[in-house]
Amino acid sequence: MRTMMLDAESCYRALATHDSRFDGRFFVGVSSTRIYCRPVCTVRTPRRENCHFFPSAAAAEVEGYRPCLRCRPELAPGNASVDATERLGQAAVDLIENGALDDDGLEGLAERIGVTSRHLRRVFVAQFGVAPVEYAQTQRLLLAKHLLTDTALPITEIALASGFQSLRRFNALFKARYRMAPSRLRKDAAPGTLPDMLEFGLSYRPPYAFDALLDFLRAREIEGVEVVTAHAYRRTLSIQHRGATHTGTIEIRRSPRKSALAVSVSASFAPVVPHVLSRVKHAFDLGCDPTQVAACLGDLAAAHPGLRVPGTFDGFELAARAVIGQQITVRAARTLLGRLVRELATPIDRGSDGASLLFPTAPRVAACEPAQIARLGMPSSRARTLVALAAAVARSEIDLGGGGDVEAAIAKLQSIAGIGTWTAHYIAMRALRWPDAFLANDRIVLKAMNETRPARALARSEAWRPWRAYAVMHLWKGNS
Repeated sequence: MRTMMLDAESCYRALATHDSRFDGRFFVGVSSTRIYCRPVCTVRTPRRENCHFFPSAAAAEVEGYRPCLRCRPELAPGNASVDATERLGQAAVDLIENGALDDDGLEGLAERIGVTSRHLRRVFVAQFGVAPVEYAQTQRLLLAKHLLTDTALPITEIALASGFQSLRRFNALFKARYRMAPSRLRKDAAPGTLPDMLEFGLSYRPPYAFDALLDFLRAREIEGVEVVTAHAYRRTLSIQHRGATHTGTIEIRRSPRKSALAVSVSASFAPVVPHVLSRVKHAFDLGCDPTQVAACLGDLAAAHPGLRVPGTFDGFELAARAVIGQQITVRAARTLLGRLVRELATPIDRGSDGASLLFPTAPRVAACEPAQIARLGMPSSRARTLVALAAAVARSEIDLGGGGDVEAAIAKLQSIAGIGTWTAHYIAMRALRWPDAFLANDRIVLKAMNETRPARALARSEAWRPWRAYAVMHLWKGNS
């Protein structure tokens, strides 16, 4: 739906009914106020002749509209990508959110995705209505607006965290685009010292099976790294950005505000807030449109509406989980992962109860001899696979951050001895965010489908394209 031609009449009906299915899929600019809103905005519905519809917030801002202070367009959910063109555009958005355009420019961004900058620009304009540079500028401003509204960060730190090189440039652009000074969004004077945690809200499209997602994560909880309670997920995290390493903890829980998750972030992550929030969006699958998924899966999705595909906060960590978990139970994999963490993890200074260790990095694991890993209780062959995988990731031979060519990444993964079809596709499903991944040779999937032959299960799965990863989650959930 992101690439659809905007049907003005359909958009207006969605606006008039505050239809959450369209939240983030288009924005409406109101010519009488020069403000743009989400379709779920609760202000009085404007007259049809005053409404203009845009495929992205950036497209609205380029036309001179400023964001609504009530519905806050910066909180709109993202979009899961399906076909090749949509995946390319969404991959660029993901990388832009993580600062790739600032670091590498348009040429570097296009190279990471595997296309020419000319093709990327053409696809991006068709999908979002603006060039990548204009989109990035709007995202920086919207992030700054988010930080100004929801945190007590000093304005100078907000400018830098949002990707601006100077406070002067930030102030000038904010005033020019939004017709107000940044300080206007401050409800109260900022305190002299920052709180230990920064608080954010991230929206999703309902329904959202949050408790089911917590159940999935709880079964795979790594001692020392994660804590999953009845109502929240908490973990340690490390983010490297421009030569600096930022560590701390994050916590995600359901927000009392409708259709949103509440995210608490260590103040130590203030310089890299966009990177942290981007990882939360991916890990908790906030770009999913459950209505589209349910329409495709039919009866399979009926018992658990809003079931998401859990992503990951770190691609190598997820890949290590997949390798270690080969041919053993989830509980046994947890035990081995806990031993790996105790052997190789780095403690953080300000961890929380139960979450004070960082999962070992790829370079740390790559520096180990396979025999050292095997002594933790796994077969020598699997230890060699884990070390080889870590070495490939450390040398940047495999990109597990998502956004690249999924098929190429799967092929590279399977070129490592010990990584087969199940492991590669599991990594694609959760780390590479491929919504059409399917685990045809998974024991539980086969049992749930009443099949004994993976080829037969794969053939039957064609009916669930392009959302087969969600089909896997429903098959697992129904047979757990």
